[in-house]
Order: sequence, then C-alpha cells, then structure tokens
Amino acid sequence: MSEETKLKRTLVGEVVSNRMDKTIAVLIERRVEHPLYRKYVRKSTKLLAHDENNECNPGDKVAIEECRPISKRKAWKLQRVIERAAQV
Repeated sequence: MSEETKLKRTLVGEVVSNRMDKTIAVLIERRVEHPLYRKYVRKSTKLLAHDENNECNPGDKVAIEECRPISKRKAWKLQRVIERAAQV
C-alpha cells in the first residue's frame, strides 16, 4: 500500500502554544459518555504538530494530520488553519 492511497487521520483543535520553533501545541477536545452515569464528559488531549512557516497563533482553530515521527513527541503536521483567533 503506497503513501498516497493510505488515508491519514485528521483532527481539529485549538492552538494553545506556539512558543517552540516550527512547532505548535494543539488541544483536542472530545465528548465521551460515562459508562455508568450516562453523562457526557469532556476529555482533552494535547498534541504537538509541525508548523513549517510558524503561521499559527494561540487561539487559532486548526486541522492537523498524522505523519511520520518528526521528533520524540511530534508525529502530526499542520494541514490548514480553519479560523484565526481574534487579535486584540
């Protein structure tokens, strides 16, 4: 199976940090149902993603896709910026 035919996972989240060079921290939130109480609980995961042009700022809504491991914790890359954060 070649790289082009394989579908890559895509996630949408909010940029929480861009202090690193060419790297952003993205917060992914999801809602899961509690098995006993049937209440929906928010769970979150923070992933590091490769931002080649340092174009993202905290608060931006972005789509990231999986890629080969770039470093120890970074195996995602920026696909596109969905919505820019309001600049104050």
